[in-house]
Amino acid sequence: MTRARALLLDVVLVLVFAAIGRRSHDESGALVGVLVTAWPFLVGLLVGWVATLALRRAPESVVGGVPVWLGAAWVGMAVRALSGGGTAWSFLLVATITLGVLLMVPRLVVAQVRKGRQAPSA
Repeated sequence: MTRARALLLDVVLVLVFAAIGRRSHDESGALVGVLVTAWPFLVGLLVGWVATLALRRAPESVVGGVPVWLGAAWVGMAVRALSGGGTAWSFLLVATITLGVLLMVPRLVVAQVRKGRQAPSA
């Protein structure tokens, strides 16, 4: 997966996270509402990408994905708090776990597929 595609997928997955959250709270699923909910986490996602690149890691990899995930969750939550949004501990926990699953599972799948392709033939 190219770096640009990985970033695009991460953005889409953060939007999915916001849409799921809005749906679970019976809020309208309008695109504008999803964007309003998602923007702090998108900022956090980009901070995570920049930090990972600054450390000379591949943000699309499993190891490089950890700062991307934590940036999306924790920086996103900090931005949300600074902008007046709710930041209950339960929400921080759920957001961290959900974003972890959404952002890390694709990286793990790609890593396993690559590992399978590189395995020597018997």
